[in-house]
Amino acid sequence: MVCSFQDRPAGIGQRNRALLEQLRRRTVGAFDAEEASRILGTGHAETSQLLAYLARRGWLSRVRRGLYVAVTLEARRSGEGAEDPWVLAERIFNPCYIGGWSACAHWGLTEQVFRNLMVVTARRVRHRNVKIQGIPFHLAVRANDALFGTVPVSRGQTRVRVSDPSRTIVDILDVPRLGGGIRTVTGVLDEHLHGENRNDQLLVDYGDRLGNRAVFKRLGYLLERSAIAAPELVQACLERRSSGLVALDPSAGTRGRIVRRWGLRVNDTLGTQRAEW
Repeated sequence: MVCSFQDRPAGIGQRNRALLEQLRRRTVGAFDAEEASRILGTGHAETSQLLAYLARRGWLSRVRRGLYVAVTLEARRSGEGAEDPWVLAERIFNPCYIGGWSACAHWGLTEQVFRNLMVVTARRVRHRNVKIQGIPFHLAVRANDALFGTVPVSRGQTRVRVSDPSRTIVDILDVPRLGGGIRTVTGVLDEHLHGENRNDQLLVDYGDRLGNRAVFKRLGYLLERSAIAAPELVQACLERRSSGLVALDPSAGTRGRIVRRWGLRVNDTLGTQRAEW
């Protein structure tokens, strides 16, 4: 197969467009020249030349040296839509969803601005903080069967999954640093429980499915220190307490008073009832 690399004012030639479409259909996430060569049936050198050409023309986006993602053919001009961090996350880290503090912001549960986009992925990654095309990502890794409780949202021509409000709350109770720390988590939980997306049973169901009973310890404790009346939810948390002691925020210090009712070491000062951002 011979590739044509002539530049055309309207974009790319018919043959190269066909090759690009093959890459779009048969790749998931980012790919390199070796994978593209197998898909296209071309030699490594020829494939590398094609990928570099398509990247220069804006039809591929270079994630890092030798690694690319395809830009949608529906874009009105080459390169359009390639800079959306959510779309980039979907193409590189799939299977994944937008979660943690980024999902909190999406659902209007916090006004705090976080620099990194939080992505929960089932892919094995070497580093948890990465920068791709100048965009910083923070990655949390879970098993594929733990990627539940999400909804798709449209980002241009791409559908990207984000944790639904209840799953977002369970995630940040499971790992408070994913919500920016327990003080921010406290404010987010308060906003959620006063909001239209509150679903106490779904919180319990997701907590059961995730399988970390520390979620219920933190949830029960935060409920009882708030002014929110949720006796049935508190009781459900009490019934699901595990033995042993866990930290209110594992990423905070090791000192703090112990609340035996919940088996919690309160190792962070929460301050006022509603978190100050």
